[in-house]
Amino acid sequence: MTAALDGAVELLDRALGYTRVVLADVTDHHLDLPTPCAGWSLDDLLAHMEDALDAFAEAAEGLVEVDRPGPAHARTDVLQQKACALLGAWTRAAPVARAGVRVGDLDLAAPLLVATAALEITVHGWDVGQSTGRDAPIPDDLARMLLAVARTVVDPSDRGRRFDSPRPTAVGTSYDVQLLAFLGRHLTGPPGRVRGNRGTTPGVAS
Repeated sequence: MTAALDGAVELLDRALGYTRVVLADVTDHHLDLPTPCAGWSLDDLLAHMEDALDAFAEAAEGLVEVDRPGPAHARTDVLQQKACALLGAWTRAAPVARAGVRVGDLDLAAPLLVATAALEITVHGWDVGQSTGRDAPIPDDLARMLLAVARTVVDPSDRGRRFDSPRPTAVGTSYDVQLLAFLGRHLTGPPGRVRGNRGTTPGVAS
């Protein structure tokens, strides 16, 4: 692998480690709870996360087919297995994927795609924790690196569709709060009732 892809895979490893800890708390009675993803129950979010893990793992072969039907339901044991499989897939990524990945009609650099996977996995891990009531701040160094990724991959056209508008932050705010605020997450309100992205449907990265 290239140095850039090595770094992205290491970031992915850290993202998966954070999110797997949060997923370990989920039980069946949590599945109907609301999440920071407006209009989604935790069950909807887990289904979206499983579909995303499948797509990011598929990308390690150099091609992602878009608009595939996602699973109706997902459970944390399946997500845990797929998280491990995703990391393994990118550790031994096909040579064609190392050069770039075709997503529909777009060609994406592999390091950016893997870093985007790390961003999505981490933020949705935080969403899961908000839904179940687990206090799981994103580690500051991980959040710092993901904030740079978010500023690269989120553009104005994503606002109001995949993400809400950025939230203001005070000078000296920790990187995890900066990251979540940049992605439009509301950081106030009881667990499971915070608001986040809106106007998305399961299967759309957010």
